[in-house]
Amino acid sequence: MTVLCPALFLSAPASGQGKTTITAGLSRYFKNQGKTVRVFKTGPDYLDPQILAQASGEAVEPLDLWMAGENDCKHKLYEAAKVADLILIEGAMGMFDGDPSSADLAATFGIPIAIVMDVKGMAQTAAALASGLANFRNDYQVAGLIVNNCGSERHSQLIRDALPESLPLIAALPRNPEVTLPERHLGLVQAAEIRDELEQCIERAAVWIKDAGLTELPAPVAFEPTEIPQPKKLLQDRQIGIAKDEAFSFIYDANIELLEAMGAECHYFSPIHDSYLPEVDALWFPGGYPELHATKLAENDSMAIAIREFFEADKTILAECGGFLYTMETLTDLEGNIYPMLGLMQGHGAMRGRSGCQGMQTAVLPEGDVRAHAHHRSRSESTPEPIGHGRRQRHPAPGEAIYRERGLTATYLHLFFPSNAEAVASMFSAQD
Repeated sequence: MTVLCPALFLSAPASGQGKTTITAGLSRYFKNQGKTVRVFKTGPDYLDPQILAQASGEAVEPLDLWMAGENDCKHKLYEAAKVADLILIEGAMGMFDGDPSSADLAATFGIPIAIVMDVKGMAQTAAALASGLANFRNDYQVAGLIVNNCGSERHSQLIRDALPESLPLIAALPRNPEVTLPERHLGLVQAAEIRDELEQCIERAAVWIKDAGLTELPAPVAFEPTEIPQPKKLLQDRQIGIAKDEAFSFIYDANIELLEAMGAECHYFSPIHDSYLPEVDALWFPGGYPELHATKLAENDSMAIAIREFFEADKTILAECGGFLYTMETLTDLEGNIYPMLGLMQGHGAMRGRSGCQGMQTAVLPEGDVRAHAHHRSRSESTPEPIGHGRRQRHPAPGEAIYRERGLTATYLHLFFPSNAEAVASMFSAQD
């Protein structure tokens, strides 16, 4: 049965235009009005969803046509529409960046786009750019323009007068440094690290949204149901330990949901704070910021011993990105300090500032292909020969290296488990 729900897709000409701040402000404003707001983030992202989840009070999931597939996205939107008063989707990078892009996602599901633009240093040119974005293709609908960092009422009037009648100025948000979200080398700071400060920032953003007149719900959008097959119980009673703390937190809810749907029991532990592992059959070290907590990781000898014993027993371990750095011999932080890590495999990891790698890739594993992405600001060296490489989405060059040492699978790639449940189950159910 078709479900109607107000929905808006916030996109922009580029990153850094204020999409996350505005989406968070809208979420909190309508939440404060007693509305249930469900927010989604386009593409692979672990940091923005943390901010948006705190703002909306609801879990925030990624929508990605390549990584998750159209049916998965359609199902998530439909389930959200059944319970929400408002659906907001934050785009990634620029409106047409990536393949598929934010525009592709909005067009696929008929969700109107609000173009968000930082207009510092321009006036009528903003109208020209917005008009170009609105008319670049004819398969999506643009609701209008939201300008950010506006200097004055005169500034906003110049933009409004230059816009065509078909492209209204939805709102002009004034410059306000008090709503700026803090960032670090991979993007925004994790919500858990600055929860109280972030809460104040989000509340200020809600007032900012209200004062700019963004108080009306967008038009309803029709969402259609779709059939999603239930996964087989391929991990029945399998106990999986998942590292989760300040250093390791880049975890898709969809990955956990799949493991549990396949019958696994998930147990969380902290490589920073705990002194022993839970009684489990397999371990998963997701990505995160081990470089920011390298001292504590290096000093937790009892945990390191427990993990090494687990590895030497040939038990299954998956280590992704930050988890991959943790499994090597040493890790060098941005200041050049070198810390001993687990030493499960040869190699040394080192941070490298703003230079890094990102992009969509398929992890080519012995168990099968799993869709994934890379996003890191570090390098690895002196590593053993990989068993293979990621396959880039649209480039012939080899992607990220994939290593396998005994029961350990380690790579910079972040895997999206639902893209190949059988392969993931096979990896986590390998014989001990």
